[in-house]
Amino acid sequence: MRAFSDTHPAVLLLYFSAVAGVCMFVLHPLIQALALFGAVLACLFQADLFDVRTHLGFLLLFMVTALLNPLFHHNGVTVLFVLNNNPITLEAVLYGLTAAAMLLAVLYWFRLFSSVMTSDKLLFLFGALSPKAALLLSMTLRYIPLFRIQAHKVEASQRALGLYKEDNIVDTLRGRMRVFSVMVTWTLENGIVTADSMTARGYGVGRRSYFSVYRFCSSDAVLLAVITFLTAVTVLGAGTGALQYAFYPEITAPPASALQLYSLIAYGILTLLPVILRITEEIKWKSLLSKV
Repeated sequence: MRAFSDTHPAVLLLYFSAVAGVCMFVLHPLIQALALFGAVLACLFQADLFDVRTHLGFLLLFMVTALLNPLFHHNGVTVLFVLNNNPITLEAVLYGLTAAAMLLAVLYWFRLFSSVMTSDKLLFLFGALSPKAALLLSMTLRYIPLFRIQAHKVEASQRALGLYKEDNIVDTLRGRMRVFSVMVTWTLENGIVTADSMTARGYGVGRRSYFSVYRFCSSDAVLLAVITFLTAVTVLGAGTGALQYAFYPEITAPPASALQLYSLIAYGILTLLPVILRITEEIKWKSLLSKV
């Protein structure tokens, strides 16, 4: 079994579309909890995404988003307590937690997507259909981490020049604005240079042959079948109302059923597929080493 990041790009695209699509369109607390748990666990297993500050920032975003809804929306019939003559309802709290989980889950999944789906994979998938759109998409995803790295370099250079001598908020804001101004110019210039360079090499000009290092093998076929089956079970549950969930005016959910349970289990396995493949690969590798 190959690593998840080494899977065929078409299978990866289908996987991320399925897991993120269900997360965005099925507003069920358990679905959002499974999506968030699977995304966080997958990012923790991805070496280049193990950044404590980013996880703390996402945690802060989750807390703020979850608190905003019950503070500003007072719909619902189950009043927990009254704050400044405003009722804080159970329905608003649960909706805020679910919406915050959905937001963070989508951010985590797209973060994993940008790490796994590299520029060459996107060009491989969409280059033949629309070379310009493929180039634009790959450049956009590439510049998200590249922008952050370059911003740190610019800020470090400015600190070395002594532009942050005054340790106060005003000086810090001025420095951030300088860095942002430099980065906007750098992004536009670098994007134009990259596009001109690709055009000069003949990219997107007429019909051309493509060299591909990606081969669709048997493990990709098995993984594709598993993803399709799990997604179909989840979509079936959502389409038939087994995963329907209403927050207002009171919390209402369909009665527990076998289809509901199967749909939740299927989506849970779907979100954990990257971790399962990683653990399987580690076990197989250690088993092979023990035989040497």
